[in-house]
Amino acid sequence: MSDDSNREKRDGVIPLYAEEVFIDRHQIAGDTIRVTVRTNTTEQVVDEHTNHTRVEIERIPIGQRIDSVPPVRTEADTTIIPVIEEVIVVERRLVLKEEIRLRRVQSVENHREIVNLREQYAIIERVSPDGTAIRNLALNERSDHPKDEKRGSSK
Repeated sequence: MSDDSNREKRDGVIPLYAEEVFIDRHQIAGDTIRVTVRTNTTEQVVDEHTNHTRVEIERIPIGQRIDSVPPVRTEADTTIIPVIEEVIVVERRLVLKEEIRLRRVQSVENHREIVNLREQYAIIERVSPDGTAIRNLALNERSDHPKDEKRGSSK
């Protein structure tokens, strides 16, 4: 053995080695995300009661002499509108010629109609660099099939 290696053994010298790390960044083609929005149209029956109000008109001849113009008045569900006519005689007199009675009549009828409802939802897919689409249903609230379980139920 050489004189140097004997001295290293005698002095207890241990040679040290160090490694260096170099970090470099570069872009590579990776997966992309594709979001598709679809709209489905479904028919749904709307069955509701509708209220209607119609007015019946009844003309009642009165022919009564009056001294002043009577006001419009309401009796229950009937509004009474006096119709006045001046008649010239030797003297002027007010004569209540007729009353017009407007009565409100309420009715309820059933109305049934089929209406179209539209709903949109998103389909989220991961597209790999080679162009293949990978459906990630964990990101979707529902599948893109228009007849899935949620759509089949009605309230």
